[in-house]
Amino acid sequence: MSTYYSVLEVTPTTDTWVADYIGLANELVAKYGGKYLARTNSHERLEGVGEDPALRILIEWPSKEAAMNFMSDPGYVPHLKARTTGSVSHHALVEAKDDLA
Repeated sequence: MSTYYSVLEVTPTTDTWVADYIGLANELVAKYGGKYLARTNSHERLEGVGEDPALRILIEWPSKEAAMNFMSDPGYVPHLKARTTGSVSHHALVEAKDDLA
C-alpha cells in the first residue's frame, strides 16, 4: 500500500465549528492511522498568485483507504459539513509517488 497525504487549505468564515471540530478530528485522524505533519497559519507563498488561506494542513495516511474511511466516518461527517459550511476549504489527496521519475 502507498502512503497518501491530505493537503488542505482552510480559511474559516465563522469560528462556531472550530472548538467541536478539533478534538474529534484529532481522535479520528489517529483512529485511521493518520498523522498531522503540519497544521499551521505559518506559511508563505513562494510561487503563483492568489489569496492565501488562513491555515495549511498536511496529514499523512498509511493508505488511500484510511483517508477515505476517515472522511466517511459517521462521527466525522457532521463535523466535515460544519467545516465546509463555515469555511472556504480545499482538500486534495496525494499519493506518495513520483510519476515523473
